[in-house]
Amino acid sequence: MYNILVCDDEQSIADAIEIYLKAEGYQIYKASDGIEALDMVEKYEIHLIIMDIMMPRMDGMNATMKLREKRNIPIIMLSAKSEDYDKIGGLTAGADDYVTKPFNPMELVARVKSQLRRYTMLGSMETRSGVYTTGSLVVDDEAKQVMVDGEPVKLTPVEYGILCFLTKNAGRVFSIEQIYENVWNEPAYSPENTVAVHVRRIREKIEINPKEPKYLKVVWGVGYKIEKI
Repeated sequence: MYNILVCDDEQSIADAIEIYLKAEGYQIYKASDGIEALDMVEKYEIHLIIMDIMMPRMDGMNATMKLREKRNIPIIMLSAKSEDYDKIGGLTAGADDYVTKPFNPMELVARVKSQLRRYTMLGSMETRSGVYTTGSLVVDDEAKQVMVDGEPVKLTPVEYGILCFLTKNAGRVFSIEQIYENVWNEPAYSPENTVAVHVRRIREKIEINPKEPKYLKVVWGVGYKIEKI
């Protein structure tokens, strides 16, 4: 059974989400602000977080950044704002997905299932053999570890999924749509900002100079690739 933390200061929304997720067999914990969410994560084994942005005391952005200092739990961010810069801000803070209010409850359930599938595949519950190397970048898909110059690199599940997919196919260029469909395991609908934000975060973690990347490169008008060194 998966444990899901719903963090939203609007009790009616949190209760509605709980009803739909409980119907799918998930154990639900609830928090009303970011501080309470951080406390809950320390007390319980949480497998996924649904995090509202606008909350008192500590908002969802700051709570997500705090969580990312130590944990790679999948985070789906909720917001009443739909502008691209808000979505980019949420993903930059460390969220794995972004849902705009008002939302279709079944769509949220589908996104929860998608994130948990990826988290399971990239975590200790299921392993796939293979070590992929280019230059001093090593992706150990059995241990789910990434090393650069012999030093471990901490990635979120989505970041790992993108890097592993590209490194397995080093030298090949993939479009944004291909990357999204292979990593998210769902059709790509306007995935440009989502993929670009994750790519930027990966570069910040694996490149000496993210503005002049050695490994994760853009092929203008086509997509991205991991350089085969």
